[in-house]
Amino acid sequence: MSAPRLRTTPLPGIGVQYDLVTREQRHLSVVAHRDGTRTVSVYQADDPDACAQSLRLSGAEAGSLIDALKPSHHSASLLYTTGLGLVAERIEMAATSRWNGRLLGDTRMRTETGASIVAVLRRAEAIPSPTPDFRLAGGDTLIVIGTREGVDAAAAILGRE
Repeated sequence: MSAPRLRTTPLPGIGVQYDLVTREQRHLSVVAHRDGTRTVSVYQADDPDACAQSLRLSGAEAGSLIDALKPSHHSASLLYTTGLGLVAERIEMAATSRWNGRLLGDTRMRTETGASIVAVLRRAEAIPSPTPDFRLAGGDTLIVIGTREGVDAAAAILGRE
């Protein structure tokens, strides 16, 4: 069986459209809008140019759908996996975390787990490569990269009360 072919079409001022024809000869398309939303369309079986159903998804909804479609994902917070055994995952720090208001270096995250915090998302701001003197805050989402075991250990450290 040949690999499915995904056709990409730039839509100036809108985004990019991705078209796929399934092995059952069904036409699907996804328009990735510049604002992060997605429009998923399924076309009629008897007329692959006639849209049968269209659904607009927010960026978060599209992310949840991706998680559901990829069976290798066991966590909605999983961002990426590699064949080398590394994962990138979002870990949200609760306001009740013992690390709220404390320095990142105090967690000894890399020393204890081997995992690295490569970015922190705070409200609408992304802080790449936070240093050990970065002050954590409840509600922060930490982007952590490491082995599955290391990322799980990092989540356990951050979740300790």
